[in-house]
Amino acid sequence: MMNPLHPPRMGYHFKEVLRMQEKYNVTGMSCAACSARVEKSVSALSGIHQVSVNLLKNSMVVDYDESQLNSGEIVQAVVKAGYGASLQTQKTPAATPSAAPVNTAQQEYETMRRRVIWSFIFTVPLFYIAMGRMMSWPLPTFFLGTENAMTYALTQFLLLIPVMIINSKYYRIGFKTLFRSSPNMDSLIALGSSASAIYGVYALYKISFGLGHGDMVMTDQFVHDLYFEGAGTILTLITLGKFFEARAKGRTSDAINKLLNLAPKTATVLRNGTEQTIPAEEVQTAIF
Repeated sequence: MMNPLHPPRMGYHFKEVLRMQEKYNVTGMSCAACSARVEKSVSALSGIHQVSVNLLKNSMVVDYDESQLNSGEIVQAVVKAGYGASLQTQKTPAATPSAAPVNTAQQEYETMRRRVIWSFIFTVPLFYIAMGRMMSWPLPTFFLGTENAMTYALTQFLLLIPVMIINSKYYRIGFKTLFRSSPNMDSLIALGSSASAIYGVYALYKISFGLGHGDMVMTDQFVHDLYFEGAGTILTLITLGKFFEARAKGRTSDAINKLLNLAPKTATVLRNGTEQTIPAEEVQTAIF
């Protein structure tokens, strides 16, 4: 007979869920498609409860089951998607007034400012030399005439190289995400500028061949088919746009931080008939 006071044990096993919430810095994101790709890659991991990617702050908040997943695997998921990630660590207590958080938006703005300045330093003379013949702008004599075609072309190529080095980030991220079947805006920039540069190098060889064999018709044809200024202009104008974007993001981030700082740091509560002042984060909703 079954004793109703002592029912038999059922074969149920309750697994403890150890939920962890962590914040990560994410690098390499340039558009909404990037943040969506990162969010999708991390969400596919087992043990993930919630993922929130903030493109404005280049950050990601992950809520996951610590018994099934760890921060290293989350970082690897972001890396496999073609981006970079690192766990944010708080080195100073949050309540310390002097603990100023790193302003990543301001850092990005300063980086883009330097890049756009140096890009224009090389792109402006590149564009002037390339368009000078077509627009009848004054140019030094060693750039004029078919006999000076190699000097004219090689100078443009040498001016383009620094622009490509300064903006190499587009190539690193663009081709990386392209090879991982998740192309983004950087992939388009890298492909477009690379195509122009590669064809320009091809034209250099044709000019050299024409000059070496006395084929002035071929030389003159490929002098007008150089697209080095196209590659440099693409990179510089995109960087200029990124600079304005970084400036806007920096201002928006500052405005958000100022609004957050307006929130009260302490609260006065009534406990056992006595008013007490406690940190705001310790305030809990009363349940009646």
